Amino acid sequence: MTSAGESPPVKSDRHPDPQRVWDIIAQVQVCMLVTQFPAGLRARPVEARLRGDGQIYFLTDADGDKRSEIAASPDVALVFTDPKQKIYLSISGRASIIKDEDIARAIWQLTDRVWWKAGPADAKLRVLRVEPQTAELWDGPSSTAIEVFEFAKALVTGLEPNLGQNRKVTIDM
Repeated sequence: MTSAGESPPVKSDRHPDPQRVWDIIAQVQVCMLVTQFPAGLRARPVEARLRGDGQIYFLTDADGDKRSEIAASPDVALVFTDPKQKIYLSISGRASIIKDEDIARAIWQLTDRVWWKAGPADAKLRVLRVEPQTAELWDGPSSTAIEVFEFAKALVTGLEPNLGQNRKVTIDM
């Protein structure tokens, strides 16, 4: 999340709190970025950064495989999970890789210097920007006791257990 703590607007016709998508991104931070390459799909862990402008950002290297994969097919998926909290979020969007020192500086963290010694001005540093289009989230009970109760209730009543909500969210730009 940005120092200002801003989050962009989210529209949903299925849930009264669409802000939850941005809250999950800020909370979980690390996600799997799924890109397409000639042999199929490829996923790798990346750390999301938010600026409050409706985009999701990542720092990446100019020479990485992500660059050619995104140039060939900019449709990507981001998958955030926090199994302990029973939170699962999938975002579909369009990605681009840009050289933008201002954005790099805005999302820069001290630990990034491990990869880019020259800081945000490093010649090999690029910004991977994802414009999210849709999100789907599964939000379950964070307590194991609640989960056990729901399973027991389902066994007795024959009804499906209430293990959380599944929501589809359209992200407004």
